[in-house]
Amino acid sequence: MADEPTDLTQAGQSPSVWRYARASRVHVVVDAAPYFALMQQAFMRARQRIMMIGWDFDTRLLLGQGRRWWNRPAKLSQPARLGPFMLWLCKRTRGLEVRVLKWNFGALKFVFRGSMILDLWRWWRSPSIDFKFDSAHPLGCSHHQKIVVIDDRFAVCGGIDMTAGRWDTPEHKEHDQRRRLPFSLRLYGPWHDLTLMVEGDAARALGDLGRERWVQAGASPLEPCAPQVTSPWPSTLKADFNDVEVGIARTRSEWNGVSEVREIEALFLEHIARARKFIYAESQYFASRTIAEAVARRVTEPDPPEIVLINPLSAEGWLEVVAMDGARVQLAQAIAERDHLDRFRIFVPRNAAGTPIYVHSKMMIVDDEVLRIGSANMNNRSLGLDSECDMFIDAARPGNGHAKAGITKLRQALLAEHLGLPRRAVEEALERDPSMFALIENAPRQGKYLEPFALRPLSETERAVADNALLDPERPEELFEPFSKRRGLFRRGGFLRRPRLEV
Repeated sequence: MADEPTDLTQAGQSPSVWRYARASRVHVVVDAAPYFALMQQAFMRARQRIMMIGWDFDTRLLLGQGRRWWNRPAKLSQPARLGPFMLWLCKRTRGLEVRVLKWNFGALKFVFRGSMILDLWRWWRSPSIDFKFDSAHPLGCSHHQKIVVIDDRFAVCGGIDMTAGRWDTPEHKEHDQRRRLPFSLRLYGPWHDLTLMVEGDAARALGDLGRERWVQAGASPLEPCAPQVTSPWPSTLKADFNDVEVGIARTRSEWNGVSEVREIEALFLEHIARARKFIYAESQYFASRTIAEAVARRVTEPDPPEIVLINPLSAEGWLEVVAMDGARVQLAQAIAERDHLDRFRIFVPRNAAGTPIYVHSKMMIVDDEVLRIGSANMNNRSLGLDSECDMFIDAARPGNGHAKAGITKLRQALLAEHLGLPRRAVEEALERDPSMFALIENAPRQGKYLEPFALRPLSETERAVADNALLDPERPEELFEPFSKRRGLFRRGGFLRRPRLEV
């Protein structure tokens, strides 16, 4: 009989972990092209319920194999687009329920997505599908989780939204004609992302989280799915980890009687403090005062760990550029003033044509012992405002020792992807010299490569917005006290001080 998930919050045992639960299988999906195809396979194996929780959904999304709107060969073949596919699936599988929960902000942009309005209307007419907008959060916060749970037996948690502009392959080719917005001739740039697939009790725990969110959004309670022998796990997918314990951590703002949760923040601090040799991380942003101070403490030590952070060259959208990029420059400069051995470095991935690859993944590996993947970025919002969910494997936990080899292999594979090298070449290079800095610096630039992030000058506006964390506050109430001395990157009493020299 499977072990029951351990709820540590109720037991009062851990401020950094909601639950530990066993997973019979775990797989890390790198980039959205394989993710969408695998999810189509998993959806087709669903028997009871599909629950999707996300920051955004686009029903025009092409999942994988199937009919396109311009190609309708056989009525029995599944549609490729998410919207028609779900309708087809519910008709095909008797008794199947589909529940979709999306952050309410941006609902009006559906009007500009053409056929999506028709898709949602058809979903609304289906007795098997229920689509809801989630507004159960304080003003200025968002629901940022990217979770899919199928039959409470299989689940996904990570950084990939089931929306447009995410699809890409690990090659991140220049001008890939498949990297196209729906019903558009416009191509978007290369995009890197990660998510985690789990099977077993860990999936059931995410099902509990999803049903809780569903009720908080104002919907009627959902019963757990009945136990079943069959699994939605894609039949072609070989797991990276088998029979391993998985931890789950969350962020949630206080709202309408629901308490605040800052487990992810505590987990970041634990993992950064724990590192003995190295940290390898990927994040869309580096704008958190708390995380920057934890890094700064480590680099002041006599023998600090090597810390590699993979970031995009710049954030998306002018608001994010002003808020996140400015904070990154100031925090990186403040850390550099304490980094006496140059042990913290930020790198930007570029494809073979030199085009920056946008990094949307949220992951961290510590000493090849800890692997964490989720929706939380290294910014203030992810630690205190927005709803987030991260999952992690800790090879030092009882019964998890066998996971270390898989974590090592994943780190090598990610470095290989970014450097355009075979994984075996990365493995051999790290055996000769374990320094990731040396690997990156000595890698040939004949294909993809990692470029050191260069600090750039900030305008007065960027500096003011970043200093006061105007668009990236640490708590909801700070949205209404933007110039308080108790907030900001270099708040009074904080470990970091404002850099002495401006870039």
